[in-house]
Amino acid sequence: MPNTSEKSLYERLGGYDAIAAVCDDLLERLLNDSQLKGYWRGHSQNSMRRERQRLVDYICEAAGGPVYYLGLDMKTSHTGLGISESDWEVMAGHLAATLEKFNVPEQEQQAVFAFGASIKGDIVEQA
Repeated sequence: MPNTSEKSLYERLGGYDAIAAVCDDLLERLLNDSQLKGYWRGHSQNSMRRERQRLVDYICEAAGGPVYYLGLDMKTSHTGLGISESDWEVMAGHLAATLEKFNVPEQEQQAVFAFGASIKGDIVEQA
């Protein structure tokens, strides 16, 4: 039986508002990166707001928060985008910088990156 006194990653990251702030910072970095910004080319403001909300909901739910993610699974939503290993590494660098900016403790950073590693195979299509 799991130890119920241990806080979820969602709680350790600071809850919804903190996760949303991290997602906002990360998205800003990705949208301004010369290698990655093309993935959002042609998206309307409404589409971008929806993508942002889906990201926040996905991370909150995956971290054990009281949020329901209603979007597609990662494989379905990324198939056909041609995301490369290089793209993944650039994103990971931006994520690391964002986590540092928000002073996320090392243990929580490791948990975030471990989660990322667990879904990488559903996102990256090209070596």
